[in-house]
Amino acid sequence: MRRRIRRLSSQILLAQVAILTASLVIGFVLFAQTARSNLDADYQARAAGIAQTFAGIPEIRTCMTSPGPDCAETVQSLASQTAARTGADYVVVIDRDRVRHSHPDPSLIGQKVSEPLVAADGRVHLGVDSGATGVNANARVPLFGEGTTVVGEVSVGIRESSVSSELLAELPTYAAWFVLVLAVGALASFALASLLKRRTFGLELDEIARLLQEREATLHGIREGVIAIDPAGRITVVNDEARRLLHLPDGAGGRFLDEVLAATPIRDTLTGTTVITDAIAITDDYVLVINRMPVTIGGREHGAVVTLQDRTELTALTRQLDGERSFAESIRAQQHEFSNRMHALSGLLELGRPDEALQYLNEIRGTTADLDNTLRTHIGAPMIIGLLLGKAAEANERGIDLVIAPDTDLGEAPDRVQALTTILGNLIDNAFDALTGAPAPRRTVVSIVESPQSLTVRVSDNGPGVQSTEVPRIFTNGYTTKQGSAVRHSGLGLSLVQSTVAKLGGTVTVSEGPGAAFTVVLPRTGAQSGEVTR
Repeated sequence: MRRRIRRLSSQILLAQVAILTASLVIGFVLFAQTARSNLDADYQARAAGIAQTFAGIPEIRTCMTSPGPDCAETVQSLASQTAARTGADYVVVIDRDRVRHSHPDPSLIGQKVSEPLVAADGRVHLGVDSGATGVNANARVPLFGEGTTVVGEVSVGIRESSVSSELLAELPTYAAWFVLVLAVGALASFALASLLKRRTFGLELDEIARLLQEREATLHGIREGVIAIDPAGRITVVNDEARRLLHLPDGAGGRFLDEVLAATPIRDTLTGTTVITDAIAITDDYVLVINRMPVTIGGREHGAVVTLQDRTELTALTRQLDGERSFAESIRAQQHEFSNRMHALSGLLELGRPDEALQYLNEIRGTTADLDNTLRTHIGAPMIIGLLLGKAAEANERGIDLVIAPDTDLGEAPDRVQALTTILGNLIDNAFDALTGAPAPRRTVVSIVESPQSLTVRVSDNGPGVQSTEVPRIFTNGYTTKQGSAVRHSGLGLSLVQSTVAKLGGTVTVSEGPGAAFTVVLPRTGAQSGEVTR
């Protein structure tokens, strides 16, 4: 029994039935009192009608104006007959001297009444009389003689027990209607309780409270951003991590997404209607992995749930690892090339051709040392040298000439070396990809110039270039024109370059084809612009 009462639907039903019962009982009592008052007024009006009719009998008026020897008997007889016919408890005739001329108790005839003659003012008076015969609905009307002269009054009373009997006879009918209303209200309450139970998925109050506590603890305890969006685009749930990653203001919950988030590709991703799995999005501060799952319950759309993972640090480490991997690839390629050259020298010496072997050594020393000498002469930063050596080895394997421009000048500890590695590596990768399938000779030229005011990076190639109509889109996350095996970075590289440059307050300049040239200028001091021009 306790278990049933604890159920949410049972509590609601019992509460509503109790409220309905109390309201109907109070209403029934008030209705009974009103009905009693109405019956009292009806019986008083009935008594007034009887009294006025009796006062209009000529014999009564004559006897009260000019009393005769038979008047006493006549008045008493007519009063008794009228009371018997109408059901009145009494009909009493009183003269101007307050003397009774008729009464149900003959012993009181000829005696004076204790109260004054109230109908002497010529008007009808209604009320409740507690006289010798008990409590009655009473009416007192004036008794007129010749003309408008008041010669007495007629008092008629109807016993209150008659009023009570009529009320008790009517109350069962009214009570039946009230019970019917109560039954209808109880059924409506039961229907409402069942509806609420379905809306709350059969959960009880303590279970709902526990789920809310667990949800809040889970949302604000995980390191992933979570946003729930309803079909209208309104944020219904957002945790602290999502606010941090998207720079949402406090109180974002309950507001429309386009009110709290600027018009960016990431907002388009959040407000879409399709399933999104592990999509990469880049903001000014973070690299995010986005998953979006539409929610459908009972065949109806209820919006979507979006999760956000911060991959900024992981992406930075990946780029650093790419530099190390490029350096390792450079060492591997050089080792492989060195082994081949040693085999060639060994063969020449075994054939007894030392002059040709010496000439071959001189050629090797000149071509191999050329790039190393150029890098060490123009670049002092070891991380950048390692990156370019790795890219040179990759270029050699892909049949591309990687050329370091003569104006390159970079110190040992340049500003923002990590950002420079990201920008330079992605631009070179983009140039290599652009040259895939292009006719020989294929060439990529890299220029890095450091000045007191800025750091300028320029990467150009002799590929097909960038069409003027594509310039506004090339930095969009996921945009790429490459297909098949040429797709190596899924359109993320240039987007990462643009976001890094914008965050550092630099500019990106893109030339039109044929041949593409990307120029990045990172200010060492001064205002930040983050522009993309062509």
